[in-house]
Amino acid sequence: MSQWITVCELDDLIPGTGVCALVNNKQIAIFRPDHSEQLFALNNMDPFAQSNVLSRGIICQHDNQLWIASPLKKQRFSLKDGHCFENPEIKLECYSVQVKDSQVLVSL
Repeated sequence: MSQWITVCELDDLIPGTGVCALVNNKQIAIFRPDHSEQLFALNNMDPFAQSNVLSRGIICQHDNQLWIASPLKKQRFSLKDGHCFENPEIKLECYSVQVKDSQVLVSL
């Protein structure tokens, strides 16, 4: 059974950007690609740079899919399932995220 943890208000997330939230001692990158309530949550650790920086990456689109480009080494990771575009053997951990009563909740 998953536990939902409130991390912030939806209005705290600026459309087109990401933020980092510390959830149960784990850095989670939460992305809001546009003004909708569609959110994505991934591990914040860039596996190539070994740094917690993905929340500061650039949201981009390729082949009708949303990606986050690492701010350091520029590899792209799917917001949908965490796989790396440049190296399919690498995959980030993804987390369930939802909006309920204007609150953003994450489940690990």
